[in-house]
Amino acid sequence: MWRGLRTALIAAGFTVDGVAALLGPSARAALDRGETTPARRAVRGTGAVGTLVRLFLLGDALPRDEVAAAIAPAEVDEAVAAGLLHDLDDADGRVVAALDLRPHGDASLPDAAAWWVLSDLEVSPERRTADREHVLGTGAASLSLARATVRRPVGTLLDVGTGCGVQVLHCSGHARELTATDVSPRALDMARVTFALSGIGAEVLEGPWLAPVAGRRFDQIVSNPPFVPGPPRVEHVYRDSGLGGDGASALLVAALPGHLTEGGVAQLLASWLITSDDWTARPRTWLAEAERAAAPGGLDAWVVQRDVADPALHVGTWLRDAGVDPASPEGTELSERWLDYLAAEGVLAVGFGFVTLRRTAPDVPGTVVCEDLRQSHDDPLGPEIEAWLDRTAWLARHSGDALLDARLRVPDTVALERGLVSTDEGWDPVAATLVRLDGPQWRHDVDEVGVALLAGCRGYLPLRDLLDLLAAARGADADDLAAAALPVVRDLVHHGMLVPA
Repeated sequence: MWRGLRTALIAAGFTVDGVAALLGPSARAALDRGETTPARRAVRGTGAVGTLVRLFLLGDALPRDEVAAAIAPAEVDEAVAAGLLHDLDDADGRVVAALDLRPHGDASLPDAAAWWVLSDLEVSPERRTADREHVLGTGAASLSLARATVRRPVGTLLDVGTGCGVQVLHCSGHARELTATDVSPRALDMARVTFALSGIGAEVLEGPWLAPVAGRRFDQIVSNPPFVPGPPRVEHVYRDSGLGGDGASALLVAALPGHLTEGGVAQLLASWLITSDDWTARPRTWLAEAERAAAPGGLDAWVVQRDVADPALHVGTWLRDAGVDPASPEGTELSERWLDYLAAEGVLAVGFGFVTLRRTAPDVPGTVVCEDLRQSHDDPLGPEIEAWLDRTAWLARHSGDALLDARLRVPDTVALERGLVSTDEGWDPVAATLVRLDGPQWRHDVDEVGVALLAGCRGYLPLRDLLDLLAAARGADADDLAAAALPVVRDLVHHGMLVPA
């Protein structure tokens, strides 16, 4: 069945590029807004690909014979039996899609393959609320994780909580052996179809969390788990862990390093409850557990907070995500229960972001960094995370005298902004800010001593010599200047604002 359907999808050109070319930019934009008529007009008389667009992307009920021609050599009865189509048994002999099947791709891959993702139909006002076992498709969260994933070649990769298999698709271009786990048999059934249609081989294992891979280690782990903080119950498997609060994120962050090979990297989406002015308090507690799990190796960890929501916004967002109107009787009851729980936990807000973990060699000191990255950032985060891991490894090898002996330079993508105030004598400088013009566009305030030091970082002289010259010019003690400068230099290297020459 699925092999035949794959043949039909390819032959019809039901791919990301094929559909985009068929619809054109105007109809595509309208479809993104939920307006289907322009797309329906665009596919008239276009044969099999138009039928597939209407069936799977527009949700139209179509005559059996038309669908049969479009999916051959797969058969309509097979598709109905497999749960992909639903026979309406009406006078017109029509069938309709019972599941969501859509083309997917990754433009960042040099030889982008044609993929198809199978999931439950999207929740909408016409399509009721999500069931407990609802399987999401290519949602915003899964795509954001894919864009943040490190893409360097690895031997083994594990996707924890694979759902319909989206992360495995994106990792298939750089991982030789793929393993996908999930607690939901329904999700795994859909993942198997996603892999079969997309021509990808993967080991698929059922079970909670890391139980299916007990005792195994992987070069890379990715996870888009049910991270949504809420009461300790499971209303929707894709969203709720049943652990209560941010228990899912706490469990995975603490446990994943124990399943990494030396040098292995884990990346996951996570949420944390913010119960004080310090949003990092809970993630740092998990990272302390993660360091123990990494032993005898060390641990590099980068927690990036991308968004913060107050409890009311958090609850309303996730109720609507499941198709529940927060103002309805059902929504009101769920909101009260959810907000009561968060209030009892002393939650001021809920943070969301990415956690990157790397298990280092036993003799390599680890680095733990928690940072806010809520500024606009449209570039994929994956390359920045790769670069952060490289910079962190370099700094681990260059501590103390080794850093002083290093030759550093300011990249061309870094600029200096100056703040000036008007005085009787003209404009006087009051502030200086170093700004990265690429990636996350980090910003660092620097004083005039820092400005002078950075002006000399052209890769010609060791940092030690630059500090000695600066100390002599300012009549300062070279050792005191170095002690003050080194933490700043390390921070600038971490953020790519100083790089080894």
